[in-house]
Amino acid sequence: MKQVVIKTPEEIAIMAEGGKKLARVRNALAGSIKVGGNAQEIELLAEKLIKKEGAAPSFKMVPGYSFCTCVNVNDGIVHGIPKKELVFKDGDLVSVDVGIFFKGFHTDTSVTVLLGSDPEKKKFLECGRAALSAAIKKARVGSKIGDISKAMEEVLRKGGCSPIELLVGHGVGRELHEAPAVPCLVTRNPSEKIVLVLGMVLAIEAMYAQGKPDLVTDKDGWTIRSRDGKITGLFEETVAVTSRGPLVLTKK
Repeated sequence: MKQVVIKTPEEIAIMAEGGKKLARVRNALAGSIKVGGNAQEIELLAEKLIKKEGAAPSFKMVPGYSFCTCVNVNDGIVHGIPKKELVFKDGDLVSVDVGIFFKGFHTDTSVTVLLGSDPEKKKFLECGRAALSAAIKKARVGSKIGDISKAMEEVLRKGGCSPIELLVGHGVGRELHEAPAVPCLVTRNPSEKIVLVLGMVLAIEAMYAQGKPDLVTDKDGWTIRSRDGKITGLFEETVAVTSRGPLVLTKK
């Protein structure tokens, strides 16, 4: 396992500045998702907004990936290529994952929105938001990564959802993906024993499914979706461990 990188207060301040910029981008993208629109439109808007914020798209720095965003619909959970052919329909769950690189540091965030008013799907998304909130509250000095995972898992399972085991949140900073891994549930991942200390910054992700947690990868080599075709959800914030508790850096 790679060594966890601790950030100084000055570095966290820079990440907080970048996080606010990213929050504005994320919120604008979420608000632009509409029936009849498509994933490529979200991508083009993201590129425009990130440039306007004076930042660079983190995801374009990932080897082999050429886009600012990952956009998924319904059973797609992560890494969806923002294609023009991916047209949004009434009743769809649409997730957008986006990150920016600003003054030498990455921040990362995701959101899932519902097109329509399906009560069951609304409840499904509320479960994911609540799970992420519970997990963030555990990002305190002296807690363990496993405490974050346990809090997330408990809320998801109570809501009848399945946390995803094969995907994890992560540390974030000068690299988009740093140690430690932050699982969505309690597993045998060695990172769960890591004690949180002042200056850690984590991209905490609630990744979950309505059905079984098993996943498959599309032929494009990127898009990951639920094997049984059931809907999935994705919510993510970049969070710093501070002396005053968890600080959500990607907050508007």
